[in-house]
Amino acid sequence: MPPLPKKLVLPALVASLALFACSHEAITTANSQPVSKAAVPPTLVAPSVATAAMLALSKENPADVAARNEQFTKIVRPFVENNCVECHDADTFEAKLNLDAYKDANGVVKDRTRWELVYNKLSHGEMPPATQPRPDPAQLKAVTQWLAAEFDRQDKLGPPYVGHVAPRRLNRTEYNNTVRDLLGVDFQPADDFPPDDSGYGFDNNGDVLSMSPMLMEKYLKAAENIARTAVYGVEQLKPTSYTHQPWYIDFDTTKEVKADYDETGLSMPYALHVTQRIPVEGDYDMTAINRGFMPVGADPAHLGFWVDGKLVHEAYVTERDDGEMNGLAATYRAHLTAGEHWFAVSLIKIYEGLPPAYGGPNPNKSEERVGKSPTEHFISNLVVNGPFNQVLGPTAESLQKLYGGNPPAGTPDAARTRQIVADLAHRAYRRPVTDKEVDDLTGLVTMVEKNGDTFQEGLCVAIERMLISPNFLFRLEQDPPTGAPQPVNQNELATRLAYFLWSSMPDDELLKLAETGKLADPATLEAQVHRMIQDPKSFALVENFGGQWLQFRALESHSLERKNFQQYTDYTRMSMQQETEQFFNYIMREDRSVMDFVDADYSFLNQRMAEYYGIPGVKGTEFRKVTLPVSSYRRGVITQASVLTVSSYANRTSPVIRGKWVLENILNSAPPPPPANVPSLKEEDLGVSTTMRQQLEAHRANPVCASCHARMDPLGFGLENFDAVGAWRDYDGKFPIDSKGTLPDGRSFNGPAQLVSILTVDKDAFAECISDKLLTYALGRGLTPADQGTVRHIAAQLAANDYRFSSLVLGIVNSPQFLLRASAEPKP
Repeated sequence: MPPLPKKLVLPALVASLALFACSHEAITTANSQPVSKAAVPPTLVAPSVATAAMLALSKENPADVAARNEQFTKIVRPFVENNCVECHDADTFEAKLNLDAYKDANGVVKDRTRWELVYNKLSHGEMPPATQPRPDPAQLKAVTQWLAAEFDRQDKLGPPYVGHVAPRRLNRTEYNNTVRDLLGVDFQPADDFPPDDSGYGFDNNGDVLSMSPMLMEKYLKAAENIARTAVYGVEQLKPTSYTHQPWYIDFDTTKEVKADYDETGLSMPYALHVTQRIPVEGDYDMTAINRGFMPVGADPAHLGFWVDGKLVHEAYVTERDDGEMNGLAATYRAHLTAGEHWFAVSLIKIYEGLPPAYGGPNPNKSEERVGKSPTEHFISNLVVNGPFNQVLGPTAESLQKLYGGNPPAGTPDAARTRQIVADLAHRAYRRPVTDKEVDDLTGLVTMVEKNGDTFQEGLCVAIERMLISPNFLFRLEQDPPTGAPQPVNQNELATRLAYFLWSSMPDDELLKLAETGKLADPATLEAQVHRMIQDPKSFALVENFGGQWLQFRALESHSLERKNFQQYTDYTRMSMQQETEQFFNYIMREDRSVMDFVDADYSFLNQRMAEYYGIPGVKGTEFRKVTLPVSSYRRGVITQASVLTVSSYANRTSPVIRGKWVLENILNSAPPPPPANVPSLKEEDLGVSTTMRQQLEAHRANPVCASCHARMDPLGFGLENFDAVGAWRDYDGKFPIDSKGTLPDGRSFNGPAQLVSILTVDKDAFAECISDKLLTYALGRGLTPADQGTVRHIAAQLAANDYRFSSLVLGIVNSPQFLLRASAEPKP
């Protein structure tokens, strides 16, 4: 039988991928490798193995049982009787909870999940409710400490709980990054895939990363495009125009000339800022189109063209006789590399070169009187057209990834072909490849060559086959037999590490350590964590974990009534996001205390953000660490403009959303979803006849809403001095801002500075919060009550190590959930 022609190879594989997508059995067996004995630290037991714990308890020394029961009777039972049973006994049975039924410590063991809930409610101050008297703080602390100690004791009695992560495909970010690191291709092919769903706050959750027929089609198309781009480079492209314009801008008719302003014009509202992905290296024409009027008699408009924050060209555009600028343009041809770039066009030294009547610096000699405003002119469009003089052929990076930097001069012999294919498959599958896998892939190369095509064409087909293989598309791990969890093998450990910290495949060093059996050594593992954090690829943790935890990744799609917030320009939005990214990156790279997220007295600012925050002395586009003045209301992430903007509505602030944000992301105490049919606020009255506080107080009069709003609203009111785009304000409409708040535990504050001070005191709450969030992200699954012992353990280690960021990461990497794998849990 003659070999299949190349055009039939990929369609023949579609059925294979479809069958695989429908078969979990194939997923769980595709990576059957021997399990290595990784070093496992002391681990924690889960309620899902409560039977083992009960068996251990049945053998417990009677004196120890009596001592625990005595502690329960002296510490927990009186607290419950005095503070809980009024609502949670057999008669009232609120929340279907009868705490009066628990008479000894063994009840906590038998009903661990319910008591974890009680522990969380008490430790977060959610119970007793705000309408009830507050318990004695010492008694409350004694109860929560006893419960935590009892949970920890239980956890040490049986096998570790590790949960089970479903085999999951790479999400779009991971796909793009993996293709980049595998083949040196960085045109973001997964951007054309359907959007990823999110689960438990993150888009790498295995339970929601589904496989649709549309996605399979996209995989096939992307595989061919990626392979040919890696082997041949981007095909010759025809020049294409991309037109950018600002979202919204009003003419500024103010004729006042400012003495102190941004002379580069970048932070002024009249500049235009955009980001654009350039498909291929080459020359591109950048055309700036003007709109508005210049003062009659003024010197020509001075335009600056900027690429990635650098001034690359200056142009002068002469206005018409009446000062009109509409449609007048300036063009600059720039040589650009492939990838995403930040383009800007600004009006440089806008107050210079005016007639002397304006009173500006460096006037010209015109005798014209004051007429049009100097700021009644802006850049209305930027047109990017190209490529011209395209750089053809594969990139140096692709040649390095494909051939080790030594591409074959002609058709390589069979041994070299096999080596090239085996090396690629090894890295693509993130594990050693079998002889049969290599035979199949080299057979594709040979088949194409026998049909009269070149080695390069055959290599493209082999790469396409790798890229649609489940071994590439999915993160596959072998389930151990039923029984106690087992260590993941070291290639699986390398993959877990890489996708946790880099959102990408393991590099050669990680793979080598895994395959020589050294990665699981605790000292080696710790050294690799430190190395990986310092690698530039760790910025993926900032963008993907930080961007979803702190939600600043939503800035680009955040809708806003721009007419009401004209200071929120594209450049402002970009600067907001970069401030928070640089702030997170600094904490991570410099191994700072994670408590800096809550109360840092510094941030990373450029001139635009410094002006936005009212901080003098910061000039230029570069972000730099700035110590915040003592008088500044800004401290930590909750007062950064990015967070304040995404936790607002399009037209106003929301104390409810902001309070919920603090509960979820700082205090780890998310409120339940709101009940159905909640009435909306009367938007037309806000700031006119009533205040936000007054409307929310009326809303809280509903008993169904009161308990959650008593927790959320005070936190949000503490941030009310910041408007919907994070700028400071003293009034909302005609009403002075009232930023006072009282928490359910009785603590009061007035304004954001005092609110941050209160949050700083709750170090344990934040340590558990960030441990919970990062563990969820690292594992790619939602946490259950069974995981909370591990969360507390990581948080305790974090506190013992001065809250250093590396301690947080190491606590997760050394957790049983990260190092071990269990067989799939039976479905109920």
